[in-house]
Formats: sequence, C-alpha cells, structure tokens
Amino acid sequence: MKLAFDIFRLLRPRQWIKNFAILASVLFAGKLFDIEILGKIIPSFFVFCALSSAIYIVNDIFDLEKDKLHPSKKYRPLAHGDVPIPLALLIAVIFSVFSLFVGSLVTPAFFLSIIVYLILQISYSVFLKNIAVIDILAIAAGYMLRVYAGELASGLRISVWLLLTAISLSLFLAVGKRRSELTLISKYSKAQIELTRKSLSHYSERLLDVYASVFATSTFITYSLFTFLENPSGFKPSFGLFMPEFLPAFFQRKWLMITIIPVVYGLMRYMQDIYEKHEGESPEKVLLSDIALLITVALWGILVIGIIYFIGA
Repeated sequence: MKLAFDIFRLLRPRQWIKNFAILASVLFAGKLFDIEILGKIIPSFFVFCALSSAIYIVNDIFDLEKDKLHPSKKYRPLAHGDVPIPLALLIAVIFSVFSLFVGSLVTPAFFLSIIVYLILQISYSVFLKNIAVIDILAIAAGYMLRVYAGELASGLRISVWLLLTAISLSLFLAVGKRRSELTLISKYSKAQIELTRKSLSHYSERLLDVYASVFATSTFITYSLFTFLENPSGFKPSFGLFMPEFLPAFFQRKWLMITIIPVVYGLMRYMQDIYEKHEGESPEKVLLSDIALLITVALWGILVIGIIYFIGA
C-alpha cells in the first residue's frame, strides 16, 4: 500500500492542473460543450497528464543527487528512496508509449506537438535547466506548448492577444518558480547553490524581481487588450430596458473586460505568495494551498463561461 502511494506521488498528479491550458482554445471559441470537439480535447488532456508524469520521473532520475541536497525535494519518492529507480523508469516508459499512441490518434498536428514537448522536456532535464535565462524560457515554452496543443487538437484558432497573454503568464510563472527556488536556498553558499541548481547561481533576487514585474505587467496589458478587442460570435446581449438599442455597441459586446478584475487580483495575490510567503516554486501547489487565489481562479472561470456561453448566446 505504501509503495502504491509513493508511486502515486512520483507521478505528481498535482502538476496535471497545468494541462487545463489545453482547454483555452475551446473555452474562448465557445465550443466547450461541443461533443465532437471534446472527443479530441479530453484524450489530449490525458495524453499530456501521462506524458508530463513520465517526464517528471525522468527529471527526478537525472536530479537524484541534487534533490538530496534540496530542503524540500529531498523528500521526493526517488530522492528519499521510496521507489526503486528501475520501477520508476519502467513506469516512465509505459506512460510515454501510452501518450504517443493515444496522441497519434487525435490529429497529426497534435502528435507533432507532443513530440516537440517531449524533446523540449528531456532537453531541459539533461542540460537546458543549467543555462541561466534559457531555463526560464524552456519552462515557459512547456506551458505554451499546452495551449498550442489544444489548438492543434481541436482545430480552433484563438486570438493572437490571448496567445500573447499565455506567453506572458507562462514567463511570469517560470520566473516566480525560479524566484522561490532562490529564496529557499538563499542561505546556502554559492558553491552549494550551484550544486543544487547551477542556473540559480547566475541569478540575483533583484534581477528576478525585475523579470517578475515585467511579465506580470505584460500579462495584465495583453489580457486587457484581448478582452477589449475580442468579439465572440453572437456576443451581443439584449436586456430590453436595461440595455436599450440606442446605447453604444461598446456596452453590448465588451463584457469580457469584467474578467480583468479577478486577473489583476490573481496576479497580485500570486506575487504576494512569492514575496511574503516565499512560495511559487510549484505554481499548482500555490493555487491549491491559497484559498483566496483558488476562489479567484474559479470566479474568473465562472465569469468567462457565463459571458461567452450565456450572455453571448
């Protein structure tokens, strides 16, 4: 029973939250309840869950000795010796084969995207994570590929402004991850930091603070522009006396801008978690442990669905 639980931890199911990014194209295209499209998106989601778990196992194997020196990663199943390495490797192979097989059944373009994702993540585990700046770009690229994979699986195109938002948010989360990692080992000597994560020895807290500010700002700006410029099909509500025809069309189609409020709060709350609570090393852990942030994300989702699928109906 304990081994089964340790294997479950090895898969890092909490990380699967990131794979909901695959739904972006479907959500904003107004096709979230389209059975035919969901028939492609749902398998795609599970493909990324299995593939990402396989990659995390491979990464843990590569980082085994370094994780043993880390204040929190030393308790991971492989670093702590809870799961035998041969068994972990077997699970990674099975999950990879499953992902590639199912992915090939979705669309050729989606299959290509998971091949690129696999190559990127293995490259990150082997050497990219040791190169300053490139490591952040590689982490962000992993987030972005999920968004593109959803587009390639569904065949639905999303706004260029939404893509820019996804890029900015991906970079913001990647920088926040590095900032929190640096905070956790800030008391280590430079030599110890380099042993734990080589790229961290080339960052300063001040530099990462600047990066975080830049990408938080760009996330806010690009998302605001997306909500202002986006005009979903059929997005013209009529509320009779409450929304008479003589009012400008602006007020009849820009309701998506309301969702800027939870986005701004979410960015501010996440930065508070990074700087005051010294969290952010694991974005999904922050989301699940911060009730206020979790409620904010849920509220954002409800507003987006309500505006696109009901007000715009």
